[in-house]
Amino acid sequence: MIGRIRGTLLEKQAPQLLIDVQGIGYEVQVSLNTFFNLPELNQPLSLHTHLVVREDAQLLYGFGEDSERQLFRELIKISGVGPKLALAILSGMSAHEFVSCVQNNDSATLVRLPGVGKKTAERLLVEMRDRLDNWSGTPDAGGAIPQQATGKAGILEAEHALISLGYKPQEATRMVGAHLIKGEDTPPSEELIRLALKSVVKS
Repeated sequence: MIGRIRGTLLEKQAPQLLIDVQGIGYEVQVSLNTFFNLPELNQPLSLHTHLVVREDAQLLYGFGEDSERQLFRELIKISGVGPKLALAILSGMSAHEFVSCVQNNDSATLVRLPGVGKKTAERLLVEMRDRLDNWSGTPDAGGAIPQQATGKAGILEAEHALISLGYKPQEATRMVGAHLIKGEDTPPSEELIRLALKSVVKS
């Protein structure tokens, strides 16, 4: 098992990164919460990791905080929740926001996440409740905010990130477009994504 990776960030296109480790490029998939706190390209980066081995692929998932990796590992133990859905859940909310949903039996908020239907939300609440009784994750520390794409590039990056979560292209375009105000500067890509996800969860 690969538990940690440290190297140089070569490429980033949500949700995938390319990290150079002594001449070897590792493809790593991350949640948007981790993606938002990445350094700029060609800067050093260290992530907690989880390796998923399948018959047709070996997939490496990266997490900026160990609490996020802990929750990812608990989520993929649940029937019907694979790595892709677990990553989408952790992109739509922080680890501690998810724990709060479970503790408050809040299935309505979970259902608004892409790929989470009513039955899956109920299964998550039931099966995760006992596992999170002794939750030891620490609140994610706020890191330095990296340089973000703006203008048209920022819009495209935000739409691509939402599509990677499971939203349809037309839906992603609508979600981002709802936060663009004519005559005003376009918010950075991170802010657009956060606003889009926040509006869905609260709708």
